[in-house]
This record gives sequence, structure tokens and C-alpha cells, in this order.
Amino acid sequence: MNDFLSVLQKNSGVLWKAALEHVELSFSAVMFGVVIAVPLGIILTRNLKIGKRVLAVLGILQTVPSMVMFGLLLPAFGIGKLTARIVLAIYSILPILRNTYTGILEVPQDLTEAATGMGMDRFQVLFRVKLPVALPVIFAGIRLSSVYIISWATVAAIIGGGGLGDITTPWCFLSNTCKPACYCNELYSREAFNLGNSKRYKEERQWQNLCIE
Repeated sequence: MNDFLSVLQKNSGVLWKAALEHVELSFSAVMFGVVIAVPLGIILTRNLKIGKRVLAVLGILQTVPSMVMFGLLLPAFGIGKLTARIVLAIYSILPILRNTYTGILEVPQDLTEAATGMGMDRFQVLFRVKLPVALPVIFAGIRLSSVYIISWATVAAIIGGGGLGDITTPWCFLSNTCKPACYCNELYSREAFNLGNSKRYKEERQWQNLCIE
């Protein structure tokens, strides 16, 4: 226990930097998902057939493992945070979109009819009645998406996404079950070094050596 606390104390700077990177990466992905999913969910409620098909396609896409998605986009966007942001943003869309779509459709018909009877047009009904009622469901989708993205952002370290995954991924070197991920992480570290990012490379190697010891 004392050794563990000693390692944390000696590497507090690396930990804080990785934690801030992790929060920034996760937050940007979730915000992108909100910007895309909420308006799209509202639009899809106008055409239920298309809405069901879009949700089905995104549901299938959501079943693709994150490491596979990282690998598919890696040749197109290269090693770095851009690929990580794109993949995480894609994964963040479905929970928010599904909850927005469901929340608006499940608004009681009595409320919409009463609003229409009061003389509101469809935009007023949407913004004054449907969205306020559906807001708890939408926020539940955002919360669920945030939980997913925070965990998946750790895996993004294998393609240079940064964050806490830079610290946790090296533990794979101790297990034969994680050799592919470790190999990718090692390639990333070499790439970062070749690009001149020697300071971060040394910080990561220092932490890895301490953990493995």
C-alpha cells in the first residue's frame, strides 16, 4: 500500500495531465453526440419509418467493438486524437438519439392536443411542450452516453488518443491476452517519439517502468 501511494505521489503530474486529457476527450465526444443526435432525433420523429431504420443501423454499428472501429479508421485518419474523437463521437450518438426519439414520441397525446387547442403551431408545441416533457429522458441518454465514452476513451490510448489509457494500457504487457493492444500502444509510443514528442514519451515510459516494477 505504501509503495502504491509512493508511486502516485511521485507521478501526480503525469496522472493529472492524463486525467485532464481523458475528461477533455470524453467531453468533446459527448458534446458532438448531443449536437448531432438531439436535432436528428427530433427530425426522425416526423417520419417513423425512417426513424426506425436509422436506429436499427446505428444499433448494429454500436455492436462493433471499439478496437475494431479504431482499427478501421486508423488508415484513414492516422494515429492521434482525431481518430479517437471521431470514433468516440460515433459511439456517443446512439444512446442520445434513441432517448431523444423515444422521449418525444412518448409525450402524452393529451398535452399536445391541449397545446394545439390553445393555438400553438407545431414548433411551439415542440419547444414548449414536447421537449420540456422529454428532457429527463434526453438527459438520461446523455448520462448513459457519458458512461460509455469515459470507459471507451481508455481504449483510445492504443491509437494515440491520450488520457488515462496511456497509464492503464501498459499493464497489458504483464498479460498474454492483451498482446495486440500492447503492440499498438508500443507502436504509438515509438511514433510519438519519432515525431519529436520525446517529453511525453519519457513520461509514459517512466510511469510504465514504475508500475511494472
